[in-house]
Amino acid sequence: MNFECILYEKTDGVAVIRLNRPKVLNAMNKQLWIDFQAALQDARQDAAIKALIITGEGRAFSTGADLKESKTRSLEDYRDYLVELQEASRKILRFEKATIAAVNGYALGSGYELALACDIRLAADDAKIGSPEAKVASSVTGGAMRLVQQLVGPGKAKELLFTGEFIDGKEAERIGLVNRAVPGDHLMDEAMAMARKIAENSAFSIGMIKKGLSMAQGEASLEAIMDFEVEACLACVSTKERQESLQDFADRKKS
Repeated sequence: MNFECILYEKTDGVAVIRLNRPKVLNAMNKQLWIDFQAALQDARQDAAIKALIITGEGRAFSTGADLKESKTRSLEDYRDYLVELQEASRKILRFEKATIAAVNGYALGSGYELALACDIRLAADDAKIGSPEAKVASSVTGGAMRLVQQLVGPGKAKELLFTGEFIDGKEAERIGLVNRAVPGDHLMDEAMAMARKIAENSAFSIGMIKKGLSMAQGEASLEAIMDFEVEACLACVSTKERQESLQDFADRKKS
């Protein structure tokens, strides 16, 4: 598949989407979101793919919306752009397979929000992460109003969003915004190692667990979540994959 604004590859059960506008630090335009959604759909439909990594080509993950393009947009065009952005974020949040953001360099605005929508975030220790929207008379998107608070709590979320200050990968790890900060030259190796470890597991189980975790973060009651857990577990143990894994375990015990 050929794309204008991303690079896309698949190997060993892992798909990688690289945002690919390095001359503008992977600033996001409408075409990037269209390309991104097409790759996301391919990864969703490919049964061999069990995990997805999202990263940026060059010196940045993404610096967010392309402000040069923003200057010439009518309000109608801007709404059209935001609809594409929000739809892409929804698709990541609802993606049945595990998603990992490998945050290299700058991750700002909607670039940072793209990472928030992923299940797991790894960052280069010198990455620059933040939401500068209040500095340019804009507002956050991509579900960030909920997602940031879930990760760092309401007080810290307000501090980050109100000040628009950037933090590095180490500080992001300290406050829980990312799972782990690593040296930049090891970032993709770490992301691939984690993705491959996930890919060794049951895709069906991960999908059911992910759905349940999403319910638990929303408005579902604890009773509803516990009822879902029963059905999810029964669905998992009814699969052929479950029987094969039990047989593998029994064979290992014999040897």
